[in-house]
Amino acid sequence: MSYLNRVEDCNRRDLRRFVPFTVSGTQVGWLTHERAAAVLAFSDVFQPLGTGVALNPKLTTAAARSKAIADLTAHFVATGLFPASRGELYSVRNHWNDHPAFRIDRALVPGFGLRAYGVHVNGFIQKRDGLHLWIGTRARSLLVEPGKRDNMVAGGQPAGLSLMENLIKECGEEAHLAPKLARTARPTGVLSYSFESPQGLKVDTLFCYDLAMPPAVKPKPSDEIARYELMPLAKALKLVRTTQSFKFNVTLVILDFAIRHGVITPENEPHFEQIVAGLHERPQPLV
Repeated sequence: MSYLNRVEDCNRRDLRRFVPFTVSGTQVGWLTHERAAAVLAFSDVFQPLGTGVALNPKLTTAAARSKAIADLTAHFVATGLFPASRGELYSVRNHWNDHPAFRIDRALVPGFGLRAYGVHVNGFIQKRDGLHLWIGTRARSLLVEPGKRDNMVAGGQPAGLSLMENLIKECGEEAHLAPKLARTARPTGVLSYSFESPQGLKVDTLFCYDLAMPPAVKPKPSDEIARYELMPLAKALKLVRTTQSFKFNVTLVILDFAIRHGVITPENEPHFEQIVAGLHERPQPLV
């Protein structure tokens, strides 16, 4: 296996299996043909538009759209095509600085092929023998990738919080890190990818941060992270390359970290150009 394989795993999709989902003439998502037919049964909220689906133009505000979709969430789940509600709302937008078109339960996001945002924090220590990363192991009780290795801190971006507010919250919940330390996390870039999953099309954007950890401070396990290990970056990269022990998108964050810190370079990685391009994949809208 190779680093490029891991990047390609997060970008496997065939958009011919999807139709566009639009709001006020702007595409915000992608629906499988089966899911499109299911939501069009609710004609007061969804309407056909060309080969795709549009939200009823009579729903002119984010609040009205949010309520209309929330009222149908149980019906979506009952079709068997969407997972059960998770009770956490995401804002729907194509770019972070866009005004949200509406809010929707997190569980429905991939089913509608909507862009989801998250924050990932590389907790690192520079030692004499090189960079080390705090690597977590996800709890077996988690819905997504239980038992896989993870970044020190990571989480989806709920509606109503800024990125830093969410980062501080996740640092406290997952690793028991103090807000004062969490605020020192440095934003380093944005990664994007998109792949087909049984739940729909995952179209994700990750805001990445580096957090220099004091040697005396250790992240503590939580309900979400069963344990932590301070791992040499070289070992983490070997595991990325040769195993599937990391959560799918964590491999991208570690590769990006290694590129930014000069560990993976055009001189030592033959697929450097393809890897960097694959860390910023965004499916192009049809509308």
